[in-house]
Amino acid sequence: MNAAPEPLATRGQPGTKDLAARFAKEFGGAPDGVWQAPGRVNLIGEHTDYNEGFVLPFAIDRTARVAVRVRPDSAVRLLSTYGDQGVVSTALDSLRPGSAKGWTKYPLGVMWALQERGIEVPGVDLLLDSNVPLGAGLSSSHAIECAVISALNELAGAGLDAEEMVLATQRAENEFVGAPTGIMDQSASLRGSEGHAVFLDCRDQNARLVPFETQPADLVLLVIDTKVSHSHADGGYASRRASCELGAEVLGVKALRDVQVGDLEEASGLLDEVTFRRVRHVVTENDRVLQTVELLASEGPGAIGPLLDASHASMRDDFEISCPELDLAVDTARTSGAIGARMTGGGFGGAAIALTPAALEQKVRDAVVKAFAEAGYRAPDIFTVSPAAGARRVA
Repeated sequence: MNAAPEPLATRGQPGTKDLAARFAKEFGGAPDGVWQAPGRVNLIGEHTDYNEGFVLPFAIDRTARVAVRVRPDSAVRLLSTYGDQGVVSTALDSLRPGSAKGWTKYPLGVMWALQERGIEVPGVDLLLDSNVPLGAGLSSSHAIECAVISALNELAGAGLDAEEMVLATQRAENEFVGAPTGIMDQSASLRGSEGHAVFLDCRDQNARLVPFETQPADLVLLVIDTKVSHSHADGGYASRRASCELGAEVLGVKALRDVQVGDLEEASGLLDEVTFRRVRHVVTENDRVLQTVELLASEGPGAIGPLLDASHASMRDDFEISCPELDLAVDTARTSGAIGARMTGGGFGGAAIALTPAALEQKVRDAVVKAFAEAGYRAPDIFTVSPAAGARRVA
């Protein structure tokens, strides 16, 4: 039982019966249920969430699934279908920020955050399987957290609503994992709906579903995973957030959400050059989100390409969170026929998205693969995604 199992699937994902059968084999009995939560693609609105701004992510058809059974004691036993860690055992009363390693910090962080809210969390056996690419900027960690909190919310009878689960998983990320992330990823995973993006106001958590369907417009949304890994717990993300907080303080506003595009000229005289560029990205990105929502309603997805392009340029030049691989993916996709492309996620690696005419999908794929090979980069993983349902029980 201490040997790590082989992954149930490399690209696809096992059915719930397969996962339940693996659980029974590893833990000696059937799970109480299986819950799943999706990763997400952020269509537009990067690094605006912790500035109390606007974002437009959608849940994708790649998910983390957890089979869970309540134990009669306070022990926690965790096992993943990938990796070589084997069964990890701990006790609920031993959970402390920084005490967990690897993938286990995400489910354990959720358990810790629920306990901090005064919720009596039971001991559990838990088996995880996920086909959300790791380190690609598609929020594989939040998919795990949202699947786990959905399971524990039901099994512990906590009765938390979506907003409360969002805040609990954010606390797990911020304080237990040590990643200063906002609320976008959890909101998309918990509130997603098939055929829609989630227009989220990160100041008050007000969320509205916005139709986003590429197929009727003869478009596909390609994800180009550069295979350059990233981590939100490192210094790059934290330093960008610190710059934003400094900018808001100097400008005398609660958050950069309160700065408008028309205020930037005055702001340029008050901020140092680097801080100003960080601020300019957030302010213009908020404006791009609002424009994207309007265009999706009035003209459809075929009209938003220039906004995706402008978003990438802003992240590359003002926020400085892109990398050569991401820039190559975006530039190659655009010159090969994509109508708009941008990096997505926190940056410093991960994935780009390219909104592409369906008839040109293979041309774009081939061109990006060729460009990466010629540059001496690892071969990217390229696939399409569609807006999918949010976290839920599936067995």
